[in-house]
Amino acid sequence: METSKELRYYEAKKRVKEMKDFYVHLFTYIVVIGFLAFLNFRHGFEAYPWVLWPAAGWGVGLLFNAASAFRINPFFNKNWERKKIAQYMQEEGEEVPQQRWE
Repeated sequence: METSKELRYYEAKKRVKEMKDFYVHLFTYIVVIGFLAFLNFRHGFEAYPWVLWPAAGWGVGLLFNAASAFRINPFFNKNWERKKIAQYMQEEGEEVPQQRWE
């Protein structure tokens, strides 16, 4: 059985990997969209700014990646989870455990 310290280590390692993957994704976005913007400006941005479509589409994906990597969730955060768990446990008549860290 893994100890609490080992579990925290694996969770921290997983979180660092997610953040690293986000930064790689961000760097790739900047390079590729920069290249596409260069092509679009060189060959008639005034006629049709097509580079905005891939930038916007990929940008939305990048925002979701950032929200996942940095644990940004305005709707279902840890406090919301804790309240819902307590609510359901009280409905079932069980004692709600107290968390001392997180």
